[in-house]
Amino acid sequence: MIDIETLRRILATHRVIAVVGLSAEWHRPSFFAAKYMQEHGYRIVPVNPKYERILGERCYPSLADIDHEVDMVDVFRRAEDVLPIARQAIGIGAKALWQQLGVANLEADRLARGHGLDTVMDRCVKIEHARLFGGLNWAGVDTQVISARRPRWLP
Repeated sequence: MIDIETLRRILATHRVIAVVGLSAEWHRPSFFAAKYMQEHGYRIVPVNPKYERILGERCYPSLADIDHEVDMVDVFRRAEDVLPIARQAIGIGAKALWQQLGVANLEADRLARGHGLDTVMDRCVKIEHARLFGGLNWAGVDTQVISARRPRWLP
């Protein structure tokens, strides 16, 4: 288990985040999390060969193609896909490997730790940032929309 102080340090110091598997579709969890982090001052570097741009940023086909420094690699891929991503993260000099909620590849975690990277598994970067830095409101999600209208999806 990773402790709260380590999570807080990672999120406070790693401000350039390469998001592997970031989707341009607004309803996907990767887009929602990346947009939230971008709105909170982080630079998002999309990594997905399907797109040219996401969230106003150039999209790269792989981590190895990024032409500038990256602090953290945030992985929105299946657990079995993480080991080669961890190798690429080490290769580009990233300082942290973050496996999103539902993603936990122990071998990738051991490899990254062995090369001095901070690692997080099975946690959402957006949820942890909101929890530790005050981004949650009384409803649990800061949508920045104030309305007395009941959403259509509620009964």
